Amino acid sequence: MKVTKRNGNVVLYDDEKIANSIVWANGRTSGEVLTIKTAQRIADQVFLRLTSEKDLITTKEIQDCVYDTLCEEGYPKTAENYVHFKK
Repeated sequence: MKVTKRNGNVVLYDDEKIANSIVWANGRTSGEVLTIKTAQRIADQVFLRLTSEKDLITTKEIQDCVYDTLCEEGYPKTAENYVHFKK
């Protein structure tokens, strides 16, 4: 799957970047503990959701999907930090 970045460049989707960003956001969240394994599982869920829709996505679509998935998994504070980190 390919990603159109905010600057217009097209790159390959990197699941590890998503998991690392989730871990980073969680590290700045009090009251929610999320393991690296959980972050990777969430990143995998995001990938599966996005690949079922189309082959070229935007970073905004990734951000929205990560936010929704984190909230569904019970990490709303981490979701908020993730969105602020990505802006």
